[in-house]
Amino acid sequence: MPPEPLVIGFDTSAAHCAAALLSGDRLLARRHENMARGQAERLFPLLEEMLDEAGATWAGLSRIAVGTGPGNFTGTRLSVSAARGLALSLGIPALGVSGFEALALGAPRPVLSSIDAHAGRLHLQRLTADGPEPARTLNADRLAQIGPGTDARTTTVVGFMAGDIARATGARAAAPVFSIAEAIARIAAARRANPDERPAPFYMRPPDARPPRETAPVILP
Repeated sequence: MPPEPLVIGFDTSAAHCAAALLSGDRLLARRHENMARGQAERLFPLLEEMLDEAGATWAGLSRIAVGTGPGNFTGTRLSVSAARGLALSLGIPALGVSGFEALALGAPRPVLSSIDAHAGRLHLQRLTADGPEPARTLNADRLAQIGPGTDARTTTVVGFMAGDIARATGARAAAPVFSIAEAIARIAAARRANPDERPAPFYMRPPDARPPRETAPVILP
Protein backbone atom coordinates (compact mmCIF):
# COMPACT_ATOMS: atom_id res chain seq x y z
CA MET A 1 0.00 0.00 0.00
CA PRO A 2 1.56 3.35 -1.03
CA PRO A 3 2.26 5.86 1.75
CA GLU A 4 -0.22 8.68 2.36
CA PRO A 5 0.75 11.96 0.67
CA LEU A 6 2.51 14.46 2.90
CA VAL A 7 1.20 18.03 2.77
CA ILE A 8 2.81 20.93 4.59
CA GLY A 9 0.83 24.11 5.16
CA PHE A 10 1.97 27.42 6.61
CA ASP A 11 0.78 30.97 7.13
CA THR A 12 2.36 34.30 8.10
CA SER A 13 -0.43 36.62 6.96
CA ALA A 14 -1.09 37.84 10.52
CA ALA A 15 0.98 38.30 13.69
CA HIS A 16 2.00 34.67 13.84
CA CYS A 17 4.11 31.99 12.23
CA ALA A 18 1.93 28.90 11.86
CA ALA A 19 2.46 25.53 10.19
CA ALA A 20 0.97 22.05 10.03
CA LEU A 21 1.96 18.73 8.48
CA LEU A 22 -0.58 16.17 7.26
CA SER A 23 -0.18 12.56 6.18
CA GLY A 24 -3.37 11.89 4.30
CA ASP A 25 -6.08 12.92 6.75
CA ARG A 26 -3.84 12.56 9.83
CA LEU A 27 -2.23 15.54 11.53
CA LEU A 28 1.42 14.70 12.19
CA ALA A 29 2.65 17.97 13.67
CA ARG A 30 1.56 21.55 14.20
CA ARG A 31 3.21 24.81 15.20
CA HIS A 32 1.78 28.23 16.05
CA GLU A 33 3.98 31.02 17.38
CA ASN A 34 2.60 34.50 17.94
CA MET A 35 4.93 37.21 16.68
CA ALA A 36 4.42 40.69 15.31
CA ARG A 37 7.73 40.58 13.43
CA GLY A 38 10.53 38.16 12.67
CA GLN A 39 8.53 35.69 10.54
CA ALA A 40 11.13 35.88 7.75
CA GLU A 41 13.84 34.59 10.09
CA ARG A 42 11.61 32.08 11.88
CA LEU A 43 9.58 30.43 9.09
CA PHE A 44 12.08 27.93 7.68
CA PRO A 45 13.57 26.89 11.04
CA LEU A 46 10.02 26.33 12.31
CA LEU A 47 9.15 24.20 9.26
CA GLU A 48 12.31 22.14 9.64
CA GLU A 49 11.64 21.58 13.35
CA MET A 50 8.16 20.36 12.51
CA LEU A 51 9.44 17.99 9.82
CA ASP A 52 12.04 16.60 12.23
CA GLU A 53 9.39 16.05 14.88
CA ALA A 54 7.31 14.01 12.43
CA GLY A 55 10.31 12.12 11.05
CA ALA A 56 9.68 13.60 7.60
CA THR A 57 11.89 15.34 5.04
CA TRP A 58 11.45 17.98 2.39
CA ALA A 59 11.94 15.32 -0.28
CA GLY A 60 8.98 13.35 1.08
CA LEU A 61 6.46 16.16 0.61
CA SER A 62 3.70 15.82 -2.00
CA ARG A 63 2.50 19.42 -2.06
CA ILE A 64 2.85 22.81 -0.40
CA ALA A 65 -0.10 24.75 1.01
CA VAL A 66 0.14 28.42 1.91
CA GLY A 67 -2.15 31.04 3.37
CA THR A 68 -2.74 33.90 0.95
CA GLY A 69 -4.45 36.34 3.31
CA PRO A 70 -5.95 38.87 3.33
CA GLY A 71 -3.71 40.18 6.03
CA ASN A 72 -0.36 41.80 6.55
CA PHE A 73 1.18 42.62 3.15
CA THR A 74 4.76 41.76 4.10
CA GLY A 75 3.83 38.56 5.91
CA THR A 76 1.60 37.37 3.09
CA ARG A 77 4.24 38.04 0.45
CA LEU A 78 6.81 36.22 2.59
CA SER A 79 4.88 32.96 2.87
CA VAL A 80 3.62 33.01 -0.72
CA SER A 81 7.16 33.56 -2.04
CA ALA A 82 8.44 30.78 0.22
CA ALA A 83 5.78 28.38 -1.06
CA ARG A 84 6.52 29.16 -4.68
CA GLY A 85 10.26 28.74 -4.13
CA LEU A 86 9.79 25.41 -2.33
CA ALA A 87 7.47 24.13 -5.03
CA LEU A 88 9.99 25.01 -7.72
CA SER A 89 12.94 23.46 -5.91
CA LEU A 90 11.08 20.28 -4.88
CA GLY A 91 9.14 19.85 -8.12
CA ILE A 92 5.75 19.63 -6.38
CA PRO A 93 2.58 21.76 -6.55
CA ALA A 94 2.00 24.80 -4.36
CA LEU A 95 -1.59 25.77 -3.61
CA GLY A 96 -2.87 28.97 -2.04
CA VAL A 97 -5.74 29.05 0.45
CA SER A 98 -7.39 32.25 1.65
CA GLY A 99 -7.91 33.01 5.31
CA PHE A 100 -11.65 33.13 4.66
CA GLU A 101 -11.63 29.53 3.43
CA ALA A 102 -9.44 28.37 6.30
CA LEU A 103 -11.72 29.90 8.94
CA ALA A 104 -14.79 28.34 7.34
CA LEU A 105 -13.46 24.79 7.01
CA GLY A 106 -15.66 22.30 8.84
CA ALA A 107 -18.53 24.74 9.44
CA PRO A 108 -21.89 24.15 7.72
CA ARG A 109 -22.61 26.50 4.85
CA PRO A 110 -23.42 29.33 4.63
CA VAL A 111 -20.50 30.77 6.57
CA LEU A 112 -19.56 34.39 7.10
CA SER A 113 -15.78 34.61 7.65
CA SER A 114 -14.31 37.69 9.30
CA ILE A 115 -10.66 38.76 9.43
CA ASP A 116 -9.22 41.67 11.39
CA ALA A 117 -8.28 44.44 8.95
CA HIS A 118 -6.94 46.65 11.78
CA ALA A 119 -7.59 50.38 12.16
CA GLY A 120 -11.16 49.62 13.27
CA ARG A 121 -12.06 47.60 10.18
CA LEU A 122 -12.71 43.99 9.23
CA HIS A 123 -12.66 41.92 6.05
CA LEU A 124 -15.73 39.79 5.36
CA GLN A 125 -16.57 37.04 2.91
CA ARG A 126 -19.65 34.88 2.76
CA LEU A 127 -19.15 31.28 1.60
CA THR A 128 -22.12 29.22 0.48
CA ALA A 129 -22.63 25.78 -0.98
CA ASP A 130 -22.28 27.43 -4.41
CA GLY A 131 -18.94 29.01 -3.58
CA PRO A 132 -17.55 32.25 -2.12
CA GLU A 133 -19.21 35.61 -2.65
CA PRO A 134 -17.13 38.78 -3.24
CA ALA A 135 -15.18 39.87 -0.17
CA ARG A 136 -15.57 43.34 1.30
CA THR A 137 -14.11 45.57 3.99
CA LEU A 138 -16.31 47.20 6.62
CA ASN A 139 -15.83 49.53 9.57
CA ALA A 140 -16.19 47.56 12.79
CA ASP A 141 -18.66 50.12 14.19
CA ARG A 142 -21.03 49.65 11.25
CA LEU A 143 -21.93 45.98 11.52
CA ALA A 144 -25.59 46.79 10.89
CA GLN A 145 -24.60 47.45 7.27
CA ILE A 146 -23.99 43.74 6.81
CA GLY A 147 -27.75 43.15 6.92
CA PRO A 148 -29.52 40.04 8.20
CA GLY A 149 -29.74 38.27 4.85
CA THR A 150 -32.43 35.80 3.87
CA ASP A 151 -30.66 32.88 5.57
CA ALA A 152 -29.32 34.62 8.68
CA ARG A 153 -30.68 31.99 11.06
CA THR A 154 -28.70 29.26 9.31
CA THR A 155 -25.53 31.30 8.85
CA THR A 156 -22.45 30.60 10.96
CA VAL A 157 -20.07 33.48 11.67
CA VAL A 158 -16.41 32.65 12.34
CA GLY A 159 -13.32 34.70 12.96
CA PHE A 160 -12.77 38.27 14.12
CA MET A 161 -15.66 39.78 16.14
CA ALA A 162 -17.79 36.76 15.31
CA GLY A 163 -20.05 37.26 18.33
CA ASP A 164 -20.71 40.94 17.52
CA ILE A 165 -21.42 40.15 13.87
CA ALA A 166 -23.78 37.32 14.82
CA ARG A 167 -25.76 39.59 17.14
CA ALA A 168 -25.97 42.30 14.47
CA THR A 169 -27.17 39.92 11.76
CA GLY A 170 -29.23 37.35 13.65
CA ALA A 171 -26.74 34.60 12.78
CA ARG A 172 -24.86 32.31 15.17
CA ALA A 173 -21.20 32.59 16.11
CA ALA A 174 -18.80 29.65 16.30
CA ALA A 175 -15.10 29.07 16.80
CA PRO A 176 -13.10 27.79 13.80
CA VAL A 177 -12.99 24.00 13.68
CA PHE A 178 -9.29 23.87 12.76
CA SER A 179 -6.24 25.99 13.43
CA ILE A 180 -5.27 28.25 10.54
CA ALA A 181 -2.33 26.18 9.29
CA GLU A 182 -4.10 22.83 9.62
CA ALA A 183 -7.12 24.18 7.75
CA ILE A 184 -4.87 25.49 4.96
CA ALA A 185 -3.16 22.12 4.66
CA ARG A 186 -6.46 20.18 4.66
CA ILE A 187 -8.06 22.37 2.01
CA ALA A 188 -5.02 22.13 -0.25
CA ALA A 189 -4.78 18.36 0.25
CA ALA A 190 -8.36 17.92 -0.96
CA ARG A 191 -8.04 20.30 -3.91
CA ARG A 192 -7.01 19.25 -7.39
CA ALA A 193 -3.63 20.76 -8.18
CA ASN A 194 -3.17 22.68 -11.42
CA PRO A 195 0.53 22.67 -12.41
CA ASP A 196 0.08 25.98 -14.21
CA GLU A 197 -1.30 27.81 -11.16
CA ARG A 198 0.84 29.61 -8.62
CA PRO A 199 -0.32 30.91 -5.23
CA ALA A 200 -0.77 34.67 -5.10
CA PRO A 201 -1.55 37.07 -2.25
CA PHE A 202 -5.22 37.88 -1.65
CA TYR A 203 -5.18 41.68 -1.50
CA MET A 204 -8.28 43.59 -0.41
CA ARG A 205 -6.58 46.86 -1.35
CA PRO A 206 -3.37 47.84 -3.14
CA PRO A 207 -0.12 47.13 -1.25
CA ASP A 208 1.28 49.95 0.87
CA ALA A 209 4.50 50.08 -1.13
CA ARG A 210 4.95 53.26 -3.16
CA PRO A 211 7.54 54.08 -5.83
CA PRO A 212 10.38 56.30 -4.61
CA ARG A 213 9.85 60.02 -5.02
CA GLU A 214 13.44 60.67 -5.99
CA THR A 215 14.79 59.70 -9.37
CA ALA A 216 17.01 56.64 -9.19
CA PRO A 217 20.70 57.26 -9.91
CA VAL A 218 21.95 56.35 -13.37
CA ILE A 219 24.09 53.22 -13.38
CA LEU A 220 26.96 53.61 -15.84
CA PRO A 221 28.01 50.61 -17.94
